Amino acid sequence: MTSFAARVPKVELHLHIEGTLEPELMFALAERNGMKLPYPSVDALRAAYDFGNLQDFLDLYYQGAAVLQTERDFFDLAWAYFTRVHEDHVQHAELFFDPQTHTERGVAMGTVIGGLTAACTKARDDLGISSALILCFLRHLSGEAATQTLRDALPFREHFVGVGLDSAEVGNPPGRFSEAFDLAFAEGLHRVAHAGEEGPPAYIWGALDALKVERIDHGVRCLEDPALVERLRGEGIPLTVCPLSNVKLCVFDDLSQHNLPALLGAGLRATINSDDPAYFGGYMTDNFEQCQQALGLSNDQLRTLADNAIEASFASETRKAQLRASLAATT
Repeated sequence: MTSFAARVPKVELHLHIEGTLEPELMFALAERNGMKLPYPSVDALRAAYDFGNLQDFLDLYYQGAAVLQTERDFFDLAWAYFTRVHEDHVQHAELFFDPQTHTERGVAMGTVIGGLTAACTKARDDLGISSALILCFLRHLSGEAATQTLRDALPFREHFVGVGLDSAEVGNPPGRFSEAFDLAFAEGLHRVAHAGEEGPPAYIWGALDALKVERIDHGVRCLEDPALVERLRGEGIPLTVCPLSNVKLCVFDDLSQHNLPALLGAGLRATINSDDPAYFGGYMTDNFEQCQQALGLSNDQLRTLADNAIEASFASETRKAQLRASLAATT
């Protein structure tokens, strides 16, 4: 009998598709594209996944993304994710993608979006997993570059539902990207942003006020500011928390020290997500099961986390109703 944490239907809202690039696929794509990786084997590459901080991870992340060159590569990347999380009972997923990581290498915007969209369609048809794409801006680049990236993507507007802000948080406050987010708002796009992971609570305030976001990605440092907690609770702003990622990147020293129970206890709309599972060693069921074991979460708390994710998703009301029914039927 599988655990409730394993079989509960899941919605993933904080998932970087480039962060699902497993070493085996990275080597296969490198060979397909005539590239040589600076690692002699898959095992050597896995051994490099020992990060001291977010920047150490990002350096390897961008290096790995270089193997993604063709529409087929992006399809294979996303399809590998969908087939993997189907085992975890993920029923809806909202995928972040970083076009600047690829367009700066000469990969066309249409190549990126075309491959990902094809995989999303196949996941719906073959696996019953609904999905959406969220275009993210790299915050270590300029606000002007973000705005131009969105303009370049607008011909493909029908294929993505929102914009986000990711990459190195410290020293890159949200306010620099207000123009891009204003354009996104004008285009009817949803808005989310990473804030309060390594950065201070002030970055969460900035994401809410300057970027008018609907969800905060991470947000675990909000508890340092009682007024912020009150606002997040009062406005029902969801937090897309990534527990195993937080430990891997040393936001918390140990999973048993994670503040997820405190976030729930404060009445915040916390959710569980995997972030970059190929690099952080845990997909959705891993996150649910390990949080339950390390933090003593009850099945009812896991159900609340799963329900929070349904309500926080950008799925249609019809799809949300289907997801609620699936969750209600799970015992």
